[in-house]
Amino acid sequence: MADNFGIIYDKIEIRVLILFVMSRLTEPVTIDVLTELTMCDESISYFDVTECISTLVKTKHLLFADDKYSLTAKGRRNGDILEKDLPYSVRAKAEDAASFIREAQKRNSMIKTSISDGDNDGFKVSFSLSDGIGDIISMDLYTASAQQAEKMKKNFRKNAEKIYREIIEIMTR
Repeated sequence: MADNFGIIYDKIEIRVLILFVMSRLTEPVTIDVLTELTMCDESISYFDVTECISTLVKTKHLLFADDKYSLTAKGRRNGDILEKDLPYSVRAKAEDAASFIREAQKRNSMIKTSISDGDNDGFKVSFSLSDGIGDIISMDLYTASAQQAEKMKKNFRKNAEKIYREIIEIMTR
């Protein structure tokens, strides 16, 4: 394995690559995300990846719950031992791809939104944005329709930092 230059040759290496990728993520991921991150070498096929994911679930290296995959302690331990056997170029590509997803997961974990029944047949939409230590903004807004509540929730998730900056700018003028 160590003599190849970026080519994955067998399913054992694909399984090690999957464990390598999963160890770089902070949250469970769907099969689509996992296969995209794992197919960083031209020699890897979608069918090989999905077969290897299934094997890793059966051997309890990965856990499948709520339509997402996460790394088990066994998977982390075995992956850490074997990851150096992967070609450096493959590890570098996988690390780069995983870092993009990891940053999105980190941002997502700092933004909280929820919708609940409000007073007078309306809906309460709760929003918060954290800096990783605690909330830097938290607010509740009320709306008359579920459709508008969902739109507000979606737009806050998409623009949380911008909304925070604009509120601060308005409040400090």
